[in-house]
Amino acid sequence: MKLLVAFALIASLGALAQAEEEYCHNSVVTACSSSTFSALTGFFTGETNSICNARFAGIEHVEPEVQAYINSQLTKSYEYLLLATHFNSYQKNRPGFQKLYQGLSDRSFEDSIALIKQITKRGGIVDFNSRHESAASVSTKRPTLEVDELHSLALALDNEKQLATGATHIHTRAIHATERDPEMAHYIEEEYLGKQAESVRKLSGYANDLAKLMKVPDPSLSIYLFDEYLQKQ
Repeated sequence: MKLLVAFALIASLGALAQAEEEYCHNSVVTACSSSTFSALTGFFTGETNSICNARFAGIEHVEPEVQAYINSQLTKSYEYLLLATHFNSYQKNRPGFQKLYQGLSDRSFEDSIALIKQITKRGGIVDFNSRHESAASVSTKRPTLEVDELHSLALALDNEKQLATGATHIHTRAIHATERDPEMAHYIEEEYLGKQAESVRKLSGYANDLAKLMKVPDPSLSIYLFDEYLQKQ
């Protein structure tokens, strides 16, 4: 008799545990598929009622800033590419400057891809048709890119400072917003702030060195030697 009671008790506890497990499972399934059509359309619109996503912390506050920064990186990438093409022409024939600006163009493009991956990892969607004005944005005014060597370095230095300012703005927003996003702040700090500081330092040094070399009646030899130096970097 005691054995039968014990068996019945164990069976009832097992049934209760199984019911609880099924309840949790059903709740999750219901929550994640509360609207299958909404989940499908939300992939393209960025709006869905499903709670089964990768969004957490303050991504809602920093996502528009990162979107603006992606647009900035892409814009600067194409500007650097145009500068590289300008100095690669047979008229200019400055392979050192071409190498410098081609490298900056490739770096900005790769940074754009990395930021897109970061946003999608956090459950966001990059919309290139939207424009969010912030400190992470760049000016829509199209600069004159057919410039001489010294002015091209000054233009590149301004670009790098703008990108550094944009990265700093995202980092500040991620830390000091109402809903903080430490993961995004850490990512920007690790991947962009140090790299932009190095780039600003390098270009400011180039600009100052070339400006000093050009303080002669005929700076053509100085520019040639400086271009040779850039080829070796």
